[in-house]
Amino acid sequence: MAEAKTPKGAAKGDKGADRGAAKTSKPKVEAKPARGKPEVAHAASAADLATPKDYVPRLKKHYEEVVRPKLQAQFKYENALEVPTIEKIVLNMGVGEAVNDTKKVTAAAADLALIAGQRPVVTRARKAISTFKVRENMPIGAKVTLRKTRMYEFLDRLVTIALPRVRDFRGLNPKSFDGRGNYALGIKEHIVFPEIDYDKTESIVGMDIIVCTTAKSDDEARALLREFNFPFRQ
Repeated sequence: MAEAKTPKGAAKGDKGADRGAAKTSKPKVEAKPARGKPEVAHAASAADLATPKDYVPRLKKHYEEVVRPKLQAQFKYENALEVPTIEKIVLNMGVGEAVNDTKKVTAAAADLALIAGQRPVVTRARKAISTFKVRENMPIGAKVTLRKTRMYEFLDRLVTIALPRVRDFRGLNPKSFDGRGNYALGIKEHIVFPEIDYDKTESIVGMDIIVCTTAKSDDEARALLREFNFPFRQ
């Protein structure tokens, strides 16, 4: 008996189906991230991950529960939102030794990052000064601006730990205001902060601390900082 022949169209269709099945059966290869780039964009820092979401700094609670009602009664503010508050704290380190060794700026910026808990910005010279051997765009220091939670945490460590460790400390100058409610103070040795290990520090650097408030006068700002236990001289 003669064998039954399959139609040409059917054979072609079967071959096409086999080819389609072969194509779909290949495993998918996942795209690998580019080298040198983080896999997750805008990743949170270790400090942010370790801090609970409902955490409130001690001095922030103190301001809301004690300082604000007291200042509102003292200056007779009609609204509680008129009571001045601390807006930000700016830390600035000037490294004069950077003229001879630029690595001093890197070390100072690393120490400032430990003190502030935030990455600082390296400041550079805007113009050349031949007398001090300073070239244009030369790194000469570091600065950082603290707000909200980190600001209150730094303020707590400054008042309770750092200032009492200053040698021959006789109190802060109560007149170091700029007329707009902002206060400035200087620290000669940054090793007074507990985050700095004296044995691992290459050199001792000074620091400028500027406390910016929303007060409209120096008297209001002075009363605000006194409630945060700033040790002003009498």
